[in-house]
Amino acid sequence: MSYLSRIDHAFSDAPVLPLSENGRYVLFSDCHRGIGTSNDNFLKNQHLYFAALNYYYQHSFCYIELGDGDELWENRSFSAIQNIHSNVFWLLSLFYEEHRLFMLFGNHDIAKKDFHPFSDCCFHEGLRLKDCVTGQELYLTHGHQADFFNSTLWRLSCFLVRYLWKPLEQFGVLDPTSAAKNYKVKNKTEQRLQEWTKLHKKILITGHTHRPVLGSKDSLYFNTGSCVHPRCITCIELVHRELSLVKWTLSTKPDRTLFVAREVLAGPVGLDDLLKYS
Repeated sequence: MSYLSRIDHAFSDAPVLPLSENGRYVLFSDCHRGIGTSNDNFLKNQHLYFAALNYYYQHSFCYIELGDGDELWENRSFSAIQNIHSNVFWLLSLFYEEHRLFMLFGNHDIAKKDFHPFSDCCFHEGLRLKDCVTGQELYLTHGHQADFFNSTLWRLSCFLVRYLWKPLEQFGVLDPTSAAKNYKVKNKTEQRLQEWTKLHKKILITGHTHRPVLGSKDSLYFNTGSCVHPRCITCIELVHRELSLVKWTLSTKPDRTLFVAREVLAGPVGLDDLLKYS
């Protein structure tokens, strides 16, 4: 199966959510929640993420996670992840109770659909948002489908990460097959995702490469970035049919007190401007 066919397959049974004029969605990806050890890349940004999540809950957003929310390649036990980051799962449960939670699976957490506390929200590989004004659709998935080693051979990749690259990471050796850590793999993966948008003339929003991208009329490819950047987390907000790339980071007030700041990095880009080219 080609990478284009694998991306197509992600949407073969994808649920469709309505996108109205007043719709509010926030899209995160690649949280990689771990078990609190030195390999837990989410740990350094957990407070930023919790503050952002609380903001989106209070402002009536629907939360969509585009895969790799939980690090299940390096860790066998999901319950350990849930216990360490219990505050996060408590807040996610509030979204869940109000039917505002949608969690796709990526390559690192493909197994979570079988035992996750929100398993009915984790079953799908893709999701579509249907614009109530134009009838056009936005296509959401993790993005690993463009990478043969992390899609078709994900079990082998999981084995190598768990028993080879995880120990070597302690010595600064990065996984050469990772789209997030190898720029050659990252660029190739993104080129393939962009090729899918050109072929189908559809808006595609993914994660996987950890590199945030806000699309335009010239490129309908978007990427949320990740929650494991060194000093920030990034996401995409979809409000009133406009897309914005947003960063949450620790900042300082004039009196030297610290606070969590929300910053719009790019956008907003209106769907009307994008969809007329699709």
